[in-house]
Amino acid sequence: MLDEEKRVSSDEKETQSRSDVVDHKSAVTSEEEKRLVRKLDRRILPITCLLYLFAYLDRTNLGNARLQGLAQENLNGDPTGTLFDWVNSAFFFSYILCLVPATITSKLFPPSYWMAAAAVGWGICSTLMATTFNFGSLIAARVGLGVFEAGFGPAIPLYFSFFYTRTEMGLRMAYWFGFAAVAGAFGGLIAFGVQQVGYGPYIAGTGGEWDWKVLFLIEGIPAFLLGILTFFVLPDRPESTRYFNAREREIAMERMNRGTSADVGAVINKEHIITALLDWRIYTGGIIYFGVNCALASISAFLPTIIKTFGYTNALAQLLTVPPYAVAAIVLCMTSYTSDRMQNRGLAVASACAVGTIGYLLLLTVPENVHVRYFAVFCITSGTYTAIGVIIAWYAHNLGSETKKATGIPMFMAIGQCGSILGSHIYPSTDGPKYIRGFAISCGLEAFSTICALVLWVSYMYENAKRDRECGRPDPGATVDTSELADKAPMFRYIP
Repeated sequence: MLDEEKRVSSDEKETQSRSDVVDHKSAVTSEEEKRLVRKLDRRILPITCLLYLFAYLDRTNLGNARLQGLAQENLNGDPTGTLFDWVNSAFFFSYILCLVPATITSKLFPPSYWMAAAAVGWGICSTLMATTFNFGSLIAARVGLGVFEAGFGPAIPLYFSFFYTRTEMGLRMAYWFGFAAVAGAFGGLIAFGVQQVGYGPYIAGTGGEWDWKVLFLIEGIPAFLLGILTFFVLPDRPESTRYFNAREREIAMERMNRGTSADVGAVINKEHIITALLDWRIYTGGIIYFGVNCALASISAFLPTIIKTFGYTNALAQLLTVPPYAVAAIVLCMTSYTSDRMQNRGLAVASACAVGTIGYLLLLTVPENVHVRYFAVFCITSGTYTAIGVIIAWYAHNLGSETKKATGIPMFMAIGQCGSILGSHIYPSTDGPKYIRGFAISCGLEAFSTICALVLWVSYMYENAKRDRECGRPDPGATVDTSELADKAPMFRYIP
C-alpha cells in the first residue's frame, strides 16, 4: 500500500514536471518567435527592398532619361512622343507574358538562386541600355528587362508568405513596395545630380547633353552586383535554409503552416492552378490593378514632364519629383500597418484609389494654380502606391495555398500591367501642356478601381459570414487544411 502511494506520488510529480516543461516551452516559444521575426526582418527585408529599389529604378528611369537627351539621340527627336511611348511599354509586353509561368516555376527552385538570377539578368539589361543607339536597340533592352523582372516582383509576395503570418504581411509588403516610391524619389535625385555635374562630354563628346547614358550605368550596375550578393545572403525556404538553427526552423515551420496547411515545397498542385484561373475575385483584383497601374506607369514615366509643364526647368522638375514619392512611401507604410492591425484591406484599397481619383480631378479642374496642381501630384502618388502595396498583401493571404498564390498573384498582376501599357500611351507630347486626355482616363480608371475594391470587400465579408453560419466560427489558432480546396475550404476565412 505504501509502495502504491509512493508510485502515485511519483507519477503526480512527473506529470507536474512535464506540465511545467510544456508551459515553460510555450512561454519561451512566444519570445523566440519575436526574436525570429526580428532576425528575419534583418536578413530578408534589406536585401529584398534593395532589389526592388533597383528593379524599379531600372524600370522607370526612362522618364528622367527623356529630359536628358535620350529622345534626341536615339529617337531622332521624337516630336510626337510616340516612339518614346513604345520604348516605355515594350517592357510591359514581355513582363506580362512571363509573369504567371515564371512565378509558378519559381516554386521549383531555391529562392536565393531564383532571385539572384533575375537580378543579375535585369542588371545586365539595364546597364546595356547605356550602349543603345537607336529605337530597335532600346526596345531589345527593355524587352529583356521585362523578362527578368517578371521572375522577381510577383515571386516576392509568395516568398514573404513562407516566413510571415497574415498579421505581419501588410507592413512587410509596404516596406518592400514602398521602395518603389523611394526609387521614384531616389531616381529624381540621381537624375538631378547627373544633370548638374554634366558627364555628357565624357560619354558622347557633345557638351553635356547626353547624360542619360551615365544615368543608366549608375542605376544598372548596382543591380547586377546586388544579384550576386543575393545568391549568398537571401534565406531559402524555412525547411531548407541554412540561416536557421534547429529550434528556429521548428518555429518557422509552425508559423508557415499557421492558419492553413496546404501544398508546401517544390510541389505544384494542378487543380489549384485551374481554381485560380476560374476565380472571379482574381479578375476583379486585376481590374483594380489595371486602374492603379495605368496611373503608376504614367506617373513613373511622365511625372518629370508633367511637373515641367508647371513652368519649371528640366533640372528643377527632376528635383520636384522627390517629395511626392517620399510622402507616398510614408502613407503606404502607415496605411499597411493600420490594415494589419484591423485585418481589413478592402477599405484601405478603396480609400487609396479614391484619393488618387481626387488628385486627377484637381489636375483636370484647376488648370492655372500651380500649388493646387502640385498638391494633386501628392494625392496621385500616395493613393496609387498605397493601393498597389495593400492589394498585393490582400491576395497574399486570400488565395489559400502556395500554388494558388503562385498562379493568382501573377494573374492579377498580368491583367494590371496591361494598364501600364495603356498608361505609357496616354500622354503624347501633342497633348501638352494640359494632358487632359491622360488625366481623364487615369481619373476614370481610379474611380472604377474604388468601386471594384468595395465590391471585393463586400463579397469577402459576405462569404465569411456565410461560412460562419454554415460551419461555425473557426478557432483563431486552429490550422485549416487547404490542401484540396485552397481558399474554398469551409473553415478558411478571408481578410475582407
